[in-house]
Amino acid sequence: MDVDLDSANAALRSASAQEVVRWALDRGRRTIATTSMGRNAAVMLHLVSQVDRSVPTIWVDTGYNLRDTYVVAERLIRDLQVDIHVYSPLMTSERRNAIMGGIPTVDDEAQHQEFTRQVKLEPFDRALQDFQPEIWLSGIRQEETEHRKTLDIVSTDNRGIIKVAPLFYWSEDDIEAYMEQHGLPTCRHYFDPTKVHDGRECGLHTAA
Repeated sequence: MDVDLDSANAALRSASAQEVVRWALDRGRRTIATTSMGRNAAVMLHLVSQVDRSVPTIWVDTGYNLRDTYVVAERLIRDLQVDIHVYSPLMTSERRNAIMGGIPTVDDEAQHQEFTRQVKLEPFDRALQDFQPEIWLSGIRQEETEHRKTLDIVSTDNRGIIKVAPLFYWSEDDIEAYMEQHGLPTCRHYFDPTKVHDGRECGLHTAA
């Protein structure tokens, strides 16, 4: 799918997040959204629900989420009625912990990469095979990581998928204001086992 990234980004920079979602869907291409069910996940889920609830929304559940995350996730799925598709690792977290001795640390890069492949990349690859998306609606924001600072609202990933990030230039204050305005719940206790520390990519947005 050919998109003039410079023109698209110039046109969307002053658009609202809802308008960015509509722009993506107006391309008439196979489109997915993704969610981590993290602390601010309700914002993207709400935006998608306001424009088109039939958009398949992929949740890669690593199996390491905390109870608070699952409670809020079920509430969001029920209330927003988005089309959620959950993809989980092929191996349970307890079995993996027994084999790997727990979640690998940043000091063991090779084992951490394999861990990330198992709990994030492989399940997401299955989702991509099932849905064959040309456009991917993502909740990434510019300020989150060094890698994301190199992107824009519309970008192309290494797989050739057009990534559209309606919240790209939003700040934490913008996120909190939107959640308050719409009465959206948040899971205050969220854990991503693939990130190890703040500012690290989980792998989905940098994989080939």
